[in-house]
This record gives sequence, structure tokens and C-alpha cells, in this order.
Amino acid sequence: MAVIVPPIKCQGIKTKIVPVIKSAITQPIKERWIEPFCGSCVVAFNVQPQRALLTDTNQHIIAFYSSLQNGSTTVSDVVHHLETEGRNLKEKGEKHYYEIRGRFNESGNPLDFLFLNRSCFNGVIRFNSKGKFNTPFCRKPERFSQSYITKIANQVRAVCDVMHGKDWAFEVKDFKKTLSKANKDDLVYADPPYIGRHTDYFNKWSDENEFELQADLKNLPCKFILSTWQENKYRRNENVEAFQKNNDVNVISVKHFYHVGSTESLRHEMMEAVITNCTLRVSGTEKTVLSL
Repeated sequence: MAVIVPPIKCQGIKTKIVPVIKSAITQPIKERWIEPFCGSCVVAFNVQPQRALLTDTNQHIIAFYSSLQNGSTTVSDVVHHLETEGRNLKEKGEKHYYEIRGRFNESGNPLDFLFLNRSCFNGVIRFNSKGKFNTPFCRKPERFSQSYITKIANQVRAVCDVMHGKDWAFEVKDFKKTLSKANKDDLVYADPPYIGRHTDYFNKWSDENEFELQADLKNLPCKFILSTWQENKYRRNENVEAFQKNNDVNVISVKHFYHVGSTESLRHEMMEAVITNCTLRVSGTEKTVLSL
């Protein structure tokens, strides 16, 4: 089955390892699928639980998906907005991009957020200390061709179809408050920002945050799946080894290449770890999945 690709692009998006994450779900989800770092929501759109609590500290992502869910933003709205602003971008060039960026930083319009996400430099969602979107222009004034707009519209339509008839709650909330809502029959999927990488996607992420998350996951009343970086050609993530050593968890290692990043040095192959206390089909072993 083809992976559903969401209309929002985020650094660290898990599109290519969705099948690995899904492989850790060996039992039906009795209650809710909970994500404290929902980001692009690519995993939720592919797991497709009936009930879900999807949270993030980035209110603009939450606002965008909430607007699709409640119908205040439609596929037709997306097409009209991208066609209109795409023509303006082609005529005015980067000046128009920065006009839209300034407008978005004042109003937070979900359609402007989508426009910026698909025309900014390397698809990087980045905010400054004042919460203002500050990623520069991609320098492609003809970005919004008709075929590109159709592609985005199809992605929007696909995620709207997935959400239809489902009990999904989108909320702006930090991970600790989200995890405190978990019950014994829920399943938590956590995809935190990566320590040691440029992570001002919306908030900084520190070693202290990582340790707090690991402690909270360990104390959950339900099962969890955690995805994080394990190693690259420069170094290893010692937190993964420590977490595996001190807890009864399984680790699936996946070779993965990220195409979204602010610099070339952040777009390279890395080993991703999918860590879970679920019982895997291949239980108690660490296995490497070939490059995806």
C-alpha cells in the first residue's frame, strides 16, 4: 500500500520509515493513538487510527490541520490560494514571498503557512525566538506550476479523506501534558526533535528534554513507540544505547536519508532507531532494515 504523503513538509519527516513504524503495531489500538510531536502527521495519516490525540507546540501546524478537519479550509481554497499567490510570486519574485511571510507572521493564516512551507528554502520550518517564521525564499519564483499545485491539492484531499469520520483531536500542547493524558489502552508514538541538530523548528530540544521524555515514556501506563536518530557518519546517539540498556525495549535500526534540511551537512544518510516496548514480530532482537 502506498504511503500517504502529507501536504506539510517538516525536517525529520518520517515518510520513508512509516512501514517500519507500522510494523511495531502488532495489536489493534483499543483506545487512542497519541502523538506528542505530531509535526507533519505523516505517521497518523498512515496508521489511520479511529481515535487520536495529535499535539505539537507549533500552533501553525495544529491550526492548518484543524482547519482541514473542520472544513474552514477546503481543497478548493488551497488550489485558489496557491494559484493566486503563485502567479504573484512569478511576477514579483522573492519580494512577494517576503510579503506573504510578513503577512503570515501577523495573521497566522493556514493557507499562507502552506504557501511558505512549499516555497521556502529547502522546506525548512524555522521560527525565531519571537515565534516568527524566518526561513528565506527558495529562489524559485516559478515554484507553483499547475502540476505542483495539483500535487499539493491531491495531498490535501488524501489527508482530508483519512480524517473524515474519525475522532481526532488536534491540540497545541507540550509533550509532558500530552503524555499525562495517556491511558492503559492507548498507544503513544513519540518523534521528538533530534539532539545535536539545528532544531529551532519551533522550540529548542535539549539533553534534559530527552531524559525527561525517556522517563515519561518508561512510566506510561500503555505501550509506546519512539523514533529518534541512532547514528550518522560522525557520531552515535548514546541516549539510545542507555535507554535500551536500562529498559525492556526492542530496537529496529533503519538506514534513512533526509532530503529536508537547512544545509547539505544535515541532508545525509543516518541510522534511525525505532524503539518500542511493544512485542515485535521478531521479538527481542535488533535488526537493520536496508536503506529506504
